[in-house]
Amino acid sequence: MTKKKVDLIVSAQYLLPDSSQAGLITDGAVAITAENITATGSRTDILNSFRAERQLHTEHGLIMPGLINTHTHAAMACFRGLADDLPLMTWLEEHIFPVEAKLTPEMVYHSTLLSIAEMIKSGTTTFCDMYLFSKEVARATADAGMRAWIGEVLYDFPSPCYGELENGFSYVEELFEQYHGHPLISITACPHSVYTCAPELLTRLGDIARKHSSLYVIHLSENEAEVNTCRERYNCSPVEHLGQLGLLAPATLAAHCVMLSDTDISLLAEHGVKVSHCQESNMKLASGTAPVVKMLEAGIEVGIGTDGAASNNDVDMFGEMNTVAKIHKVARMDATAMNAETTLRAATLGGAAALAAEKNIGSLLPGKKADMIVLDMNQPHLTPLYNIPSHMVYAARGADVIHSIINGSVVMEDRVLTTLDEKILLEQMQEMGREIAKHGKD
Repeated sequence: MTKKKVDLIVSAQYLLPDSSQAGLITDGAVAITAENITATGSRTDILNSFRAERQLHTEHGLIMPGLINTHTHAAMACFRGLADDLPLMTWLEEHIFPVEAKLTPEMVYHSTLLSIAEMIKSGTTTFCDMYLFSKEVARATADAGMRAWIGEVLYDFPSPCYGELENGFSYVEELFEQYHGHPLISITACPHSVYTCAPELLTRLGDIARKHSSLYVIHLSENEAEVNTCRERYNCSPVEHLGQLGLLAPATLAAHCVMLSDTDISLLAEHGVKVSHCQESNMKLASGTAPVVKMLEAGIEVGIGTDGAASNNDVDMFGEMNTVAKIHKVARMDATAMNAETTLRAATLGGAAALAAEKNIGSLLPGKKADMIVLDMNQPHLTPLYNIPSHMVYAARGADVIHSIINGSVVMEDRVLTTLDEKILLEQMQEMGREIAKHGKD
């Protein structure tokens, strides 16, 4: 039989195509042609059917979908540890906004590369980012070969990126034009929040999102202060406010959603709004714990995000999954809440669905994009092995990831980044940190 030619065959002791233990393939393999998965199955069947220019085999490895981080501010890696142990509004208004005012495009570019390096080395293959100087975020992402949804944050006051608000709308349109049809980067419309954006700004960005068929990404109901402010201004909750403006829709991705009433949850479910759950950041800023189990019970699609490294303080999705699964057990006093498969799905296919991309990423099926990671399972903390989703949520670490493939390209092999010079990047960021610390004392 003539074997069909493919570009790459990835094989390992285990293949987990999605978040279900029932789908586990022992001695599995994935055949990849260009950016797509051609076939999955047993290693024997794949090698009998395909010949590849290159094979990547890991004897004690696990192949699984790459993790999807649905809410980041990647460039905030340069502020990691700068202003810790503070409540959200104090942290934002007295520390983060002032240092952000001194950001430059090059600072954002290199800081984004740092965050991408951390994400790739801890198993993330896709992220959704909203921040400043987003052209630089997109440039860094493209240079690194990462997949991302990226948007420029707009708010009522002038931005260090574009200056006055009207310039911001032009900047966003330029982003849409520049990355139209890009294989890895999708542009989004991103109002910061209901408390920093007037109704006119919120609705105008909603129109832009509809015009470009893009996601509408917003921080929503992150803490009690935000909810109280919204009630004082508009006599309703933040969710109700967006609803009255016609901005609750399947293309809306709401980050945080910590302070939700049952009415809010019903509204989100009714309109098909997706949610990005950022538990570690919410804990660190004492914002609270989002009612994720209630949201899932209502049929809301929930992905997991790390938020920025300034409020987490890392972007390791394995750590985030561990926290998410455990905190909801305590919140509900129910050990069965947010079980391992539910949590792993939120970090993979659930994250893809939150980005309206579940047809292309989030699981390893023929025809989908070849976004996957390989973990070294020959580790003391991963032995013995009874249930892989359980290990991925409760025992695995980002450092267990040894290979990463995005869009069919190997971007990390044997823990070495192939699209970034990690040594030079770390040196650049150390120098930037010294400059930021110096300016902070001015």
